[in-house]
Amino acid sequence: MELNEKGYYFTVLMFGLFSAISVQKAVRDQMEGIPVTNMYYGFSWFTTILSIVLLTVGLRNATLLRSEKGFYAMSFVLSLFSAIAVGKNTRDMKAALDAE
Repeated sequence: MELNEKGYYFTVLMFGLFSAISVQKAVRDQMEGIPVTNMYYGFSWFTTILSIVLLTVGLRNATLLRSEKGFYAMSFVLSLFSAIAVGKNTRDMKAALDAE
């Protein structure tokens, strides 16, 4: 794989992670009664979906084995999930410590 392809996948990964964290924060803020603008909430979801579409298009057109494409796709999805889980757990731990 060429360096520009690696850079593309890295950029899409970072874009997706930031977007997923933004969605998680916006949803959590709304649940806690913290005001979140509809524009920010909408952009967060849009950019998360866009990052998934960009990865899908990139992998569909890549000259990789199917197993490699699957590895990239699963790594991406699990990275998004872990970013959301870490954000949630960090916020929950802070709230628990503040309650003590």
